[in-house]
Amino acid sequence: MAFTLATWNINSVRLREPIVLKLLEEEAPDVLCLQECKSPVEKIPTEGFRALGYNYIVARGQKGYNGVAILSKIPMEDAGDKDFAALGHARHVAGRLENGVTIQNFYVPAGGDKPDREINEKFGQKLDYLTEMRDWFHGERPEKSILVGDLNIAPREDDVWNHKQLLKIVSHTPIEVEHLAETQDAGKWVDITRQDIPEGLLYSWWSYRAKDWDAADKGRRLDHVWATPDISNAGHGSRVLRAARGWEKPSDHAPVFATFDL
Repeated sequence: MAFTLATWNINSVRLREPIVLKLLEEEAPDVLCLQECKSPVEKIPTEGFRALGYNYIVARGQKGYNGVAILSKIPMEDAGDKDFAALGHARHVAGRLENGVTIQNFYVPAGGDKPDREINEKFGQKLDYLTEMRDWFHGERPEKSILVGDLNIAPREDDVWNHKQLLKIVSHTPIEVEHLAETQDAGKWVDITRQDIPEGLLYSWWSYRAKDWDAADKGRRLDHVWATPDISNAGHGSRVLRAARGWEKPSDHAPVFATFDL
């Protein structure tokens, strides 16, 4: 079974329902993973999604913050969630497809403005969240799994517009990159996007602060698609739908796609 998957930090699924529907209509991924839905589960606007054939939905939500959801055209069951670092946040949900593939959808904490846990509690929470993800993967030893989401870290030098300028900026600091690498190694996760696009600048997020985000092009690759080694060779067709960043009332993230032949 071949299926195409997309991951997108939507920055409010209710506010941006029109562009979610636009993506589903124009790109028609089989599975769409959303982060930062900012909605209780019961208020996610599922009617329009179901009308387009996305009849399988698993989600975790809370009012105004965080929130994750997986929409699927193909049969999918709820595979649970975990509250990493005991934050009480809706930042993780998993779905299991009928072919046995488990999709882990994550929204890792952004980490605030200062990369110092002594003065910035949010940065400490981010590092603790990643550490618990790492430890979980060491214990779980995931198989036949895909991990997607806004991991809020751009790990490579070519995942940011200026490596040297961003070394002290949250999302690209060495300690964050190290924590993400340890998390990835713990599950032996393969970065599918960079497997397909091994070289060159690649971004999935552009700040709202830029007057012209497209011209300035000061982006970061914060959104990721990983897979376990047993299915990583089945992944291909990775791309970032940069155009979505310019849609009406856009998210500051663009969707990231990959196709799997399984």
